Amino acid sequence: MGDLIRRFVGIALLFAVAIPLRAEGAESFDPIAVVAASEAALGRLVGDYTLVDRHGASLPLAELRGRPLVVSIVYTSCSSVCPPTTQRIIQAVEEARRVFGAQQFSVLTLGFDARNDTPSRLDAFAKTQRIPEADWRLASADAATLRRLLADVGFSYRAAAGGFEHITQTTILDAEGRVYRHIYGDDFPIQMLLEPLKDLIYGTSLRGITREGLIDRIKFICTTYNPATGVYEFDYAIGFGIVLGGLSLILTGIVILRLWLGNRRPVGRCRDEV
Repeated sequence: MGDLIRRFVGIALLFAVAIPLRAEGAESFDPIAVVAASEAALGRLVGDYTLVDRHGASLPLAELRGRPLVVSIVYTSCSSVCPPTTQRIIQAVEEARRVFGAQQFSVLTLGFDARNDTPSRLDAFAKTQRIPEADWRLASADAATLRRLLADVGFSYRAAAGGFEHITQTTILDAEGRVYRHIYGDDFPIQMLLEPLKDLIYGTSLRGITREGLIDRIKFICTTYNPATGVYEFDYAIGFGIVLGGLSLILTGIVILRLWLGNRRPVGRCRDEV
């Protein structure tokens, strides 16, 4: 049910923000098909491509592995959808860093216009949009690399007069570089970014029975979104419930063990009398 709702929201947002086609003879996007292709990329491992960042330096995607990565896909000459999308991403990222910590994930703004998204234009875009520099990279690549990378994440676009027609898509990759979730639209609810990051930061960090892993698992279970305040909060009621449930299981186990030991009959040996 959650996946169906998410797809419906994505399709509705796509209708609201997609740029109309202006190129003659071009076929219109089918929003249902476009979003379906995007959702089909979930779980796909993104290749280790090498990009070029806003300073002209090489940026292998492998360097961004190890933490969740938020990928905002734009083109720098866009004057309609990409700027408000970027501003919304900035707001959502600031809230996510406040809630989860500044070092829990990183962000990449990816320019998909290979011809025009040069380092100087990426740098100008970053300054115009006031994108934070900490753990936020801006990069693009050559046309062939971008084509493979965008196919991996399920992003669709088409050249149109004066720009591009494209879905407004932000993609979240897990620490291994797999596509975990897509967010559509330029005015999405901030919790649509926070929820998958919460899953990745707390829900999948339990590797083995370690103190840190158990703490992360407890945080994942007990942290809930409060729509009244618009923030994630630690729900102590859930925490107390977990503790009481655990104690009840332990006490029940002790009672069962004592009953079992009490009902055991001693085993004797029979000896023949001479």
